[in-house]
Amino acid sequence: MGAGRRRPYRPGRADARAGRAGCKNDSVTRASLDKQPHEVASMFDDVAERYDLTNDVLSLGQDRRWRKEVAKAVDARPAQKILDLAAGTGTSSLPFARTGAYVVPCDFSQGMLRVGKRTNTWLPYTAGDATRLPFKDDVFDAVTISFGLRNVQDTDAALREMHRVTRPGGRIVICEFSHPTWTPFRTVYTEYLMRALPPVARTVSSNPDAYVYLAESIRAWPDQPALAERLKGAGWSKVAWRNLTGGVVALHRGFKES
Repeated sequence: MGAGRRRPYRPGRADARAGRAGCKNDSVTRASLDKQPHEVASMFDDVAERYDLTNDVLSLGQDRRWRKEVAKAVDARPAQKILDLAAGTGTSSLPFARTGAYVVPCDFSQGMLRVGKRTNTWLPYTAGDATRLPFKDDVFDAVTISFGLRNVQDTDAALREMHRVTRPGGRIVICEFSHPTWTPFRTVYTEYLMRALPPVARTVSSNPDAYVYLAESIRAWPDQPALAERLKGAGWSKVAWRNLTGGVVALHRGFKES
C-alpha cells in the first residue's frame, strides 16, 4: 500500500501498527533515550489515567497557557481539517473542535486513546505512528503536535510525514519543551527537571519513572534554531519560532508551499 493511501484505524483493533509492533503485554515503566516505539507507547499507556492531572501539577498550571497559545497559532477555522498528533487523551484537540474545525486526535498509545474516548466519545480518535501516518497526501489544513515530537524515534521522518499529509498552503505548529534563553534561569530550570520533578511526579503520577525519562529527553532535545533547521530540511518554508515562559517551551510554525 502506497504512503498516500494508508487507511486510518481505530483504537482497540488487533493491528499493532500504532508504533507498538512487537510489543509484549508486559508494560514498560519508562522508555530510554533511543525511544524504541513500543517502549514509548507502553510507557504512555501506563500514565494515561492521570496524565492530564500530572501535567497540570508538574508545569505549575502553565500547560493550560501553552495550549491556548497553540490554539492561537494554529488558528483553526470552521470546516478546516486539523490533525492533532500526540493528542493523548484529546485534551489538546478540544480547542480546535470548538472553532467548528474537524479535528482528528491521533496518538500511538492505545491507553491514551481509550481514556480520551471515555470522556469525548464524539472525537474521531485514530491510532497512528507519526513516522507512518495513516492518512492520504494533502489532506489537512493544519498539523500540530504538542509535547510529542520529542518522543518520536525519527524526528526528521515525522516532520516529512506531517508535510506529506498537509495540503499545499497549509501549516504546521509544534509546541515542545526547549531551552531557556536566560542562563541563570536555565540553571534553575535544569535543577528542577533533574531533582525536583521526579519526586513531585511520585505524588501524582501512576508511573513516576516515566517522568525521569521526561526530564532526560527535554535535556537532550535540540534548541530552538536547531529544530527550525530540521523543519526546513523536511520541506517546510517560512519557519519561525517564539518562546513561551522564557524558552521553557517554544512554538515553531511553518508552511507547505503552494
